[in-house]
Amino acid sequence: MAGSTTRTRLKDLAEQAGVSTATVSRVLNRKPGVAEETRRAVYEALDLLGYERTRLPEATSAGLVGLVLPELTNPVFPAFAQSIETVLAHHGYTPMLCTQTSSGATEDEYVETLLAADAAGIVFVSGLHADTQAPVDRYERLHTRGVPFVLVNGKPERLDASAVSADERLSMHLAVRHLVSLGHTRIALAIGPSRLLPAVLKRDGFIKALADHVGTDDGEEHVRTTLFTVEGGQAAGRELVREGYTAIVCGSDLMALGAIRAVRSAGLRVPEDVSVIGYDDSPLMPFTDPPLTTLRQPVEAMSQAAVNTLLAEIAGSPARPELLFDPELIVRGSTGPVPKAAPPS
Repeated sequence: MAGSTTRTRLKDLAEQAGVSTATVSRVLNRKPGVAEETRRAVYEALDLLGYERTRLPEATSAGLVGLVLPELTNPVFPAFAQSIETVLAHHGYTPMLCTQTSSGATEDEYVETLLAADAAGIVFVSGLHADTQAPVDRYERLHTRGVPFVLVNGKPERLDASAVSADERLSMHLAVRHLVSLGHTRIALAIGPSRLLPAVLKRDGFIKALADHVGTDDGEEHVRTTLFTVEGGQAAGRELVREGYTAIVCGSDLMALGAIRAVRSAGLRVPEDVSVIGYDDSPLMPFTDPPLTTLRQPVEAMSQAAVNTLLAEIAGSPARPELLFDPELIVRGSTGPVPKAAPPS
């Protein structure tokens, strides 16, 4: 009878998830060789059909892996944390989340804690490696001590280390090309602090995209440096609206929400008067008003690559060249045709 119940459960789960019963069995027994998307579909089917997730006998962890993030306020960082932790767990590693706060432990302090705990490796997401003013010797010391690590979003040229990043320059090309196709020529970029590598690369990409698609040779004048926050986006948006821009590309979704607030505070509408584009495609962006057009970071693919690269280093492979992942333009309701009364460029 028990065997019949198990077969029924496998059949039900397979039908719900759209996979074979053999695949369901592999997922439930945590076997390798199953795509992350398929594994997630099976777990969702388990929850939907009300089955309790199976518990395997306690197994020895393959090792502790540190996951160091700058903060969790920006929704993209929890997304990276969840995705990376899930992949690590499927490989048998125990993730340790280390989140920095203004009054909490620093990145260097977290690293020392991880080393004291004999961590097998570390994944750094948008850490000090992304700050052009921060020395890289802290990472060189990790190499010297034989600690495998991977950098996510921001690799200094002078540092020999494995890294996984979104192609920031390409993202700006996609954004500007989209806005130009809608008739916009008065396009601005609101970006975070210029010491941060993602900001530097977005700025470079934006200036080149303006030159390529609009013929603008003074692209730097169309960039406003602020903070990667709602308040930063609002401050930049307020200035750009006064200057008559009809489209604003933002360095993060949070900045874009701030820019939209600034547009509305000026008595204007999005996208009828000013179009706004974000960056990241955070989980709630389809539900904003209007739904936000944004550049999606391929978080899951980047997370998978970061873990695979780390595991290769743990196994003895040397550092790999930086892997660049293409962002995707997600067109929603915050971009539209240039207003007819737009000022000339």
